[in-house]
Order: sequence, then structure tokens, then C-alpha cells
Amino acid sequence: MKKFFIWLAALMLAVGLGIVVQGPASAAPYCGLTWGSLAKSGQDTGTASVTNVRTGRHYCFDRLVVDLNGPAVAYTVQYVPRIEQEGSGLPIPVRGGARLHISIKAPSYDENGNATYNPADRNELSNVSGYQTFRQVVSAGSFEGYTSLGLGVRARLPFRVFTLDGPGSGSRVVIDVAHYW
Repeated sequence: MKKFFIWLAALMLAVGLGIVVQGPASAAPYCGLTWGSLAKSGQDTGTASVTNVRTGRHYCFDRLVVDLNGPAVAYTVQYVPRIEQEGSGLPIPVRGGARLHISIKAPSYDENGNATYNPADRNELSNVSGYQTFRQVVSAGSFEGYTSLGLGVRARLPFRVFTLDGPGSGSRVVIDVAHYW
């Protein structure tokens, strides 16, 4: 019993002297991500065409990659109430609680009008079943030098956008959407 009181006294002394401290009052951001959900754009001046759209899953986010056959180009990515077809403005149904509109200053055709990217199914550019955040990837068309995509996501979540060089003389526009806030 005497040892118990000694330990209790030592603990109370440690607390009184501030040796035992509490942890931080606020939790850290999910996976350390601090991206936010506001519109993002890049002003690269390359001239390229879209050649492919692909997706991937990562521990903290889902990723969409748009492959280009030349240097990186300008882009805008933002949450919108609905995805609309380029040129006509007709709404395109997209699964998910929120929608990202991706506009890239790169057509999906070459200077002769030949397709550089011609997906088998414009309403399912990539199979995202089983993804934690992505719900659907759709083509919204290529019009007047711009290619637009719609990305249906689970909810309005933080995202980031950046470009990468390669492979070869090509480049990529990358969109990562976090799984949580």
C-alpha cells in the first residue's frame, strides 16, 4: 500500500510540474493533405493533344491522369453543379455527390482533325468501381481546342492538380482527390 501512495504522489508531482502534458487539441489533416476544394488552374503554354485518360488508387487519394503528346498545357479544374457537353451545353449525368469539371487546352484530335483520343465508351472513360472517392469519369467533348472531362466523386473533397513531363516528349495533367478532409 505504501508503494501505491509513493507512485500516486510522484504522478501528482509530475502533473503539477508540467512534466506530463496533454496531446494537441486538434487532429492533423487526413494524411497530412492540405489541398482545399477551390478551383485550380495552370497556365502552361505547350501545344499538345490528349492521347489517353487513366485512373489509379493510392492510400490517401484517387488519381486521374490525362496523357498528352506534347508539352503541358493550360487547364482549369473546379467543382460545378453539373457537367455540360462542350459546344451544346447539354447536361451529362454523372454519378457521385459532387462533380469536378476538368478543362484542358488540348484537343483530342490533331491538326488534320484525326482523333488522338477516341474512348470506347464516353460515359465510362475508366473503370472506377471499387475506388474510395471516384464514382465516374465521363467525356464532355473536345471543342475549339479544349477537351473537357467530368469526374464524379463521392463528396466535395480536397483536390490538387499538377503537370508532369514525360514519358518521352509528352506530358501529363494529374488530378488527385483526397479520400477524406
